[in-house]
Amino acid sequence: MAGLSIWHVLIFAIVVILLFGTSKLKNLGKDVGGAVKDFKKSIKDDDEATTAASINEPRTLEHQNSNNDVNSTVKR
Repeated sequence: MAGLSIWHVLIFAIVVILLFGTSKLKNLGKDVGGAVKDFKKSIKDDDEATTAASINEPRTLEHQNSNNDVNSTVKR
């Protein structure tokens, strides 16, 4: 496999902490967490908007076919 043991990971973590410092890593964690939170919120808001829009539309096949016929005549 990759051949990484727990010691390799610990040494890597120590080197990263020494290079960047704990304050920069803390700020990076906050930034990434905030970005993920905003992304999840926007996905949730988009899903709610899509669901609300689909509730107002009729779901019959006749209505869908009539919409397709109207769109096809307009394009010609």
